[in-house]
Amino acid sequence: MRSTKDRIRHTIGFEVIGLLIVAPVGSWVFGFALHQIGILAVVASLIAAAWNYLYNVLFDKAMLRFTGQLRKPVAVRVFHAVLFELGLLVVFLPMVAWYLDMSLIDAFIMDIALAAFYVVYAFVYNWAYDTVFPVANTGQGGKTAKAVVKSAC
Repeated sequence: MRSTKDRIRHTIGFEVIGLLIVAPVGSWVFGFALHQIGILAVVASLIAAAWNYLYNVLFDKAMLRFTGQLRKPVAVRVFHAVLFELGLLVVFLPMVAWYLDMSLIDAFIMDIALAAFYVVYAFVYNWAYDTVFPVANTGQGGKTAKAVVKSAC
């Protein structure tokens, strides 16, 4: 599994690059001032960063427990990205509606558009990150993934 330091690097990189894309593009696409989308994006990014860290730790533990490995084929990467975004949607919908003074339906449409972007972005970012910073298929203390799961049972 990845170290805490590696997970923090992963999360910071993900959120910073995401903000650099979402704030200006979101302002242009949705017709809100850059500072409105920017503030919302920063708050959402902080919430998402915490969720990202927790979600990825839990997802990796589940991968080890159920498959005995950390390698993520394309189907698992798609599932990983979609499930992550669904969790965020539940939190962000009321926040976006309140902050931008819009209906829940309009906030839902905006959230779906942003979630669609982030599903693709998360898929690409995580694949690229795993390529640049590969994770060994070992668990705690250099044990193989299967040995870690076996000792946890």
